[in-house]
Amino acid sequence: MALRKMIGSLVPSGPELIGRMAHALGRPTPPVGQTPHDVVFRENKWSLLRYRSPAAHGLDVITRRQPILLVPSLINRHYVLDLVPGKSFAEYLAKQGYDVFCIDWGTPEDEDRFLTFDRIVDNYIARALRVTCDRAGTEKAHLLGYCLGGTMTVIHAALHQERIASLALVAAPVRFDDQSLLSLWTQSPTFDVEALVSATGNVPWQLMQGAFQLLRPTLNLAKFVSLLSKSPLVREEQTWDDNFLDGFFALETWGADNVSFPGAAYLKYIQALYRDNALVRGELSISGERVRLENVSVPVLAVTFEHDNIVPHASASDVLTRVSSEHKAHVHVPGGHVGAMVSSSAAKHVWPKIERFFHESESRAVAAPKPMVDSASRA
Repeated sequence: MALRKMIGSLVPSGPELIGRMAHALGRPTPPVGQTPHDVVFRENKWSLLRYRSPAAHGLDVITRRQPILLVPSLINRHYVLDLVPGKSFAEYLAKQGYDVFCIDWGTPEDEDRFLTFDRIVDNYIARALRVTCDRAGTEKAHLLGYCLGGTMTVIHAALHQERIASLALVAAPVRFDDQSLLSLWTQSPTFDVEALVSATGNVPWQLMQGAFQLLRPTLNLAKFVSLLSKSPLVREEQTWDDNFLDGFFALETWGADNVSFPGAAYLKYIQALYRDNALVRGELSISGERVRLENVSVPVLAVTFEHDNIVPHASASDVLTRVSSEHKAHVHVPGGHVGAMVSSSAAKHVWPKIERFFHESESRAVAAPKPMVDSASRA
């Protein structure tokens, strides 16, 4: 009854509405991840993509600027950063003249239940950075991590920042004692994470997706209402907004295309970060080395979203109080965890600010005085 009233307040009822909705829902799913790219490295299930420079811009991106390495969340497909033309962050960066690389984490298989969090953070990201710099012909690269990808990149930067020119963290949790639902659920004594990993190996994506949906039980209804609000019957137009529909269904495709979490990595992620809050307490160890966020001295940008129900903005912005970087920046905008990064609004208000951060980081590095070298010490 509530759904009927909600829909009734938006659009007229009748066969015409049903026909138009059937037409919209029956449209072919738009292809995703369309920005031209090449696979330049593979290891285990993950691969490194390199996006091709738009020839129309005539930019020598390899020698003109330092490359950018995008690190998506471990449990989501990389193409959220390359959704559809016009809503692709990778495409946007390439058009700005950057040599853009992105990690595709692939699909873990049964044997990956033993893949550790340490190996991913310490080894895989290190190799992705090395290949990025080698292919681009530079010593350093800008590093951008999204969600869990951001958590992993800042941990890596605290251990090894030799190849990092700057670090951008988008909706990346750092402090986990934030009283959010995810934090409360994972800290519950009834959540036996060891039993879960023992029983499943790789933690099924369906289980994690169900948990995310419980954060906002009415989200699917809200998206349906949003779709209805774009109906020609509401807007008194003859046709649907094709750009809106392509973006809507591309994002739905991505939302239903999740990845299971390697068991050993999940166990440490929950126990060390969510339960022990070890990262901000300085008690997290990776490959036998203590992770200290104050070791991060490269320029750092934190991007947070006001209505993010997965990563509260206080959790994501906390990193700026802990790194020792001289140059730190914070971009805080309305929107949710995903929509604020892939919407048309993001292309106007979020992406340019991230690009400006990378550009200004390079400008500062060029302007910085070179350290004096004692000629005697060279001998």
